Amino acid sequence: MRTKHFLSRLDHDRIVQAIAGAEAKTSGQIRVYIQRGTIGDAIAAAQKQFHKLGMTNTRERNGVLIFVAPRAQKFAVIGDRGIHEKCGDVFWQKVIDSMRSQFKNEGFGDALTEAITEAGNLLAQHFPKKPSDRNELSDQIVED
Repeated sequence: MRTKHFLSRLDHDRIVQAIAGAEAKTSGQIRVYIQRGTIGDAIAAAQKQFHKLGMTNTRERNGVLIFVAPRAQKFAVIGDRGIHEKCGDVFWQKVIDSMRSQFKNEGFGDALTEAITEAGNLLAQHFPKKPSDRNELSDQIVED
């Protein structure tokens, strides 16, 4: 699917609101990144963007990136060291499987908002919001 078509089918405000809502309960940070063009390995591409976006710089190393490459029909969900140590690969695979099901039915926005909600719930469980917490990263969707 062409990235332009994919982006036109998203309700950007709904996704940004989902990120803000999820982050309201946690010190964790969630980003959505949409990659234009083709890619090789989705995990490697997601890890590269994770670092490029400064997601390893969060205080508690609890950032989560939802990476989608519509043209390549690939996606990944990765978490920084702090959150990955709490949930392991099983959690990420569960989120991926749920997203895959939604993507097959062209429920792109639903796939993203549900992944954001799941990640937010996990982050809130392990990294509940404290009064001193602040939003360390933008909630806006990154398109490249």
